[in-house]
Amino acid sequence: MPELRAAARRMGRRHFLTVAGAAAALAFTTHLPAAGAASPAVLEGRRIAADPFTLGVASGDPLPDSVLLWTRLAPSPYEPDGGLPAQRVEVQWEVAFDERFYAVIKSGTATAHPEYAHSVHVEVPGLDPDRSYYYRFRAGTWISPVGRARTAPSPDAFWVPSLTFAAVACAAYFDGYYTAYRHLASEDVDMVVHLGDYIYEYGVDSAGGHRGYTDRSLPAHFNNETVTLQDYRLRYALYKNDPDLRAAHAAHPFVVTWDDHETENNYAGAVSENGVPPEEFLLRRAAAYRAYWENLPLRPPQQPVGADMRLYRRLRFGRLAQFDVLDTRQYRSNQANGDGWQAPSAESEDPSRTMTGAAQERWLLDGWKTSEAVWNVVPQQVTFAQRKSTPSADYKLSMDAWDGYPAARKRLLDGATAAGLDNLMILSGDAHVGYGFDLKADFADPASRTVGTEISTTSLTSGRDGAQKPGNWISLTQANPHLKHYDGRRGYTVVRLGQTNADIAFKTVSTVTRPGGTLSTAATFSTGTGTPGLHTA
Repeated sequence: MPELRAAARRMGRRHFLTVAGAAAALAFTTHLPAAGAASPAVLEGRRIAADPFTLGVASGDPLPDSVLLWTRLAPSPYEPDGGLPAQRVEVQWEVAFDERFYAVIKSGTATAHPEYAHSVHVEVPGLDPDRSYYYRFRAGTWISPVGRARTAPSPDAFWVPSLTFAAVACAAYFDGYYTAYRHLASEDVDMVVHLGDYIYEYGVDSAGGHRGYTDRSLPAHFNNETVTLQDYRLRYALYKNDPDLRAAHAAHPFVVTWDDHETENNYAGAVSENGVPPEEFLLRRAAAYRAYWENLPLRPPQQPVGADMRLYRRLRFGRLAQFDVLDTRQYRSNQANGDGWQAPSAESEDPSRTMTGAAQERWLLDGWKTSEAVWNVVPQQVTFAQRKSTPSADYKLSMDAWDGYPAARKRLLDGATAAGLDNLMILSGDAHVGYGFDLKADFADPASRTVGTEISTTSLTSGRDGAQKPGNWISLTQANPHLKHYDGRRGYTVVRLGQTNADIAFKTVSTVTRPGGTLSTAATFSTGTGTPGLHTA
């Protein structure tokens, strides 16, 4: 579909094009200039009458000598223009060794362009490896909250004692409070890995859905599905205005990848869930991808071009860990058998089907061949292990997860074996429950070799409070002997990678439909280097 993507790319230089007459229905009204284009006027910071840092600050994608800093100016975050005119704003930034900024070591100025919703992405080079830094922004007389960034260890650092990260996913605003984010802000972790569904495209009513606001009323324009660039920008503003989400970002660097809801539920490549013509859906996808980049701490190589965005990337943490961040939405084959939970078929088992696309799959396998890391971690979106719905012969599988792409899954597992990976760890989200799986060479044979571990983190809010044992707990655990943990409550997962073993803690909150939920550890496991599989800690 190169001609459609070429059309979407041209949106960067003019109004969104009408392709085959279908795009007019999207009613895009925002100019999208090419990268580097600038509005003609400058707004002096002293003229900003209200705090522009309502969406907080963030850092992301740690490198050994560099941090990426983010903010977005929006004194009125619930307004389409964020409360600022279509003018550039000069923003100062500072990086220091200490939270009080007694020892500022780097500083500079960046431009917040209205064409990019007054977002700012600053790459700060020349830093020391494996240490924390503090940063802040200034616009006029306004000073942002202080954030903590962290650099990665040197790539040739042979002895890195440990790396601790939290895995999070699925944060539907309308399903509850971001209590888990608030607890996460206090965790002692090196970074947070977000596995997708940072926002949801569905509308949020005036009461905030199941948050049930009585002390405020959200504007009516949030109560619609996101389609236009303005829609997506406003949805990010709603989510990021939450104080608990802002606290988590300020406390920890984030490594992010998307799933479906940042664009549309269960989309596959250029195929919409609801049969929208591809030429129309690619325009929506271009808007979603642009808003994603504007609102998250991503480096310049991830900046989208029209409807395309190179999100898969590799991060190294000395010789301890290699993180290969995947994108399983943009390049996948369309779901088989009409999507949903279906019986496997010749269509779903077609060896030509792909979850990652050929280029990304080759990139991943080649990266494994040259990896020198103790741990090879793959943050991605959907359940990787086989997950039968029932132990009976008429079981069903999720066609949206890797079960709908078994040949692609086998290619990866075979590639990991061929590369000699001793410690493969797959991270996933999407399912709104906490899973811990042993990855088997042959899922049909429980006695076959365990080739890796999958940690599937539960949702932050999606699915509301949930239950420790969901209704299908018995059938799912009986049908899948490689499933070692299953908990349906909300929360996140903390993983500590060490030189000889990894410790995994599945953490849950007591409630998200009311504020004030408490945090507890639902289960702990370990997995040893060279001995993949989950063991009760």
